[in-house]
Amino acid sequence: MNASNNTATTFENQFRIILFASLLLGFSFVGYAQDNNTSTTPPEVSIAGTQLLTMSSSICHQDYVLYINLPRGYGDTTKTFPVLYLLDAQWDFPLIQALYGQQYYDGFVPGIVIVGITWGGENPDYDKRRAFDLTPTDPGKSGKYGNAPDFLAFIKRELMPFVESKYRVSKTDRTLVGSSFGGLFTLYAMFHETGTFNRYILTSPAIGFDKDAVSSYNKEYAERTKELRARVFIGIGGYEDVRAFDAFVDQLKGEDYKGFELETKVLEGFGHSGGKAEGFARGLQFVYAKPVVKVDPKILDQYVGEYQVNPQLRITVERDVDRLVAIGPDNTKLTFTAESDKDFYINGEYLMIHFQRDESGKVTGCQMEQYNGVSFVKKMK
Repeated sequence: MNASNNTATTFENQFRIILFASLLLGFSFVGYAQDNNTSTTPPEVSIAGTQLLTMSSSICHQDYVLYINLPRGYGDTTKTFPVLYLLDAQWDFPLIQALYGQQYYDGFVPGIVIVGITWGGENPDYDKRRAFDLTPTDPGKSGKYGNAPDFLAFIKRELMPFVESKYRVSKTDRTLVGSSFGGLFTLYAMFHETGTFNRYILTSPAIGFDKDAVSSYNKEYAERTKELRARVFIGIGGYEDVRAFDAFVDQLKGEDYKGFELETKVLEGFGHSGGKAEGFARGLQFVYAKPVVKVDPKILDQYVGEYQVNPQLRITVERDVDRLVAIGPDNTKLTFTAESDKDFYINGEYLMIHFQRDESGKVTGCQMEQYNGVSFVKKMK
């Protein structure tokens, strides 16, 4: 038998051994699974790092459940964090918690305390409860809708003080997130309790509810004032009524509110519910977007030079017209975006650069803030 035949035979023998072992392993897993089926039910999976609270509202005469997610670094007791209030937490809390973690890792959002709101009590009927609490009017006077005024009062007068008494959250940096009826409520809150929140993220809002009532809220608000200081993202599925959505957006933009920042997006390929993942992610990026500042080239020139990141890595910082570019040993380039004349960041990465000077004003290096920690990078020349 020649060498090639020996090789083939050896390969076949090895294949048989692997196949036989795989079959035995498969049978053992089947047996294990069957044994588990006859044993006690496995414990449910919980979301690590989250908390659950309950509270009762004297305004709505309803029990509510709160899902809490604390950010990385919350252990630093000197810090206060922005807070995000999420509607329909019974469905969307796992989604927003995961999306927030991804956007935080990529440097798009700061550390945020998330408060998800849902309904408590024994076997709550979520569809019924949300239809009641999240709608501002009761078109047919059926008693099934129209509790949004009281629900908003509950959030402002009971929920927020409750959360602020337990967690180190900002009283001026608050975001409200909702979809469908939750999106309708978000717009209602923006026009009726302006200033309670300064950021809003909503997808597929029920703008057609009760003969486009939300459009009348916009008109009434515009008659009172032309100032609306808020950052707002609105998304809608491409398979929804995009024409009606565009008409509402045009009306909203037409008021030309002072301090109002709006971004909208048609989420192609999605229906009423499926667009929440992309919509919430893009909404987080927009409402928490860092500022973009133009820095005097003379100041940028002071940062140009070589920097020792670690004993093995030295980078060069150059000015490219009106921006800074870091160049690595392999000629990889990273563009710095300025948020002040000394603070910069990299889009899409958790990487912030804070240039530092000595008492004479000379640039000595920079504090480099990354996801895994903060280090000082010395300017060599």
